[in-house]
Amino acid sequence: MDPVNFAVAQNIKRLREKQKLSMDELSRLSGVSKSMLAQIERGDGNPTLSSLWKIANGMRVPFDALTARPKPDYQIIRLPDIQPILEDEGRVKNYSVFPDDEGRRFSVYYMELDPGSFWRSDPHVIGTIEFITLIRGALEIVAGEQTFTIHPGESIRFPGDAVHSYRNLNPGSTALHLIMYTP
Repeated sequence: MDPVNFAVAQNIKRLREKQKLSMDELSRLSGVSKSMLAQIERGDGNPTLSSLWKIANGMRVPFDALTARPKPDYQIIRLPDIQPILEDEGRVKNYSVFPDDEGRRFSVYYMELDPGSFWRSDPHVIGTIEFITLIRGALEIVAGEQTFTIHPGESIRFPGDAVHSYRNLNPGSTALHLIMYTP
């Protein structure tokens, strides 16, 4: 079993049981089918970002509570060691570098978007703020009613508790760092 899927499976089951939620209740709260929830809890398949966000929002927990891995006091993260969560048929890769699994209220991601890729995110927990710094490429972000284009070396901050989307405007890949603050 993939290490990320194993962590997600354990975390969802632990959080669901802690909240005394049945599979049916979690399915109703998240909009994810009971059969998909059972598959994810077994560590089968490869859940999408959208499914994991729906589950996190349904349980009212930070997204990273689902992807948390055990942490030593000091840690070097190597991107090739992280299994990305995929969207847009694998053209959007989201690497959870430092998940918010220690009560920090923030998490750090590295994202790569292939040419022509697009990802629409459902709203996160109320009060969530996203901080993005573009490393390479060109990125269009639609947040609420606003549309922004950012380039390498530019950063943006916006509310993540409304529908928002990312589109790669570059003919090559686009890469960014994302810090997500969750109150």
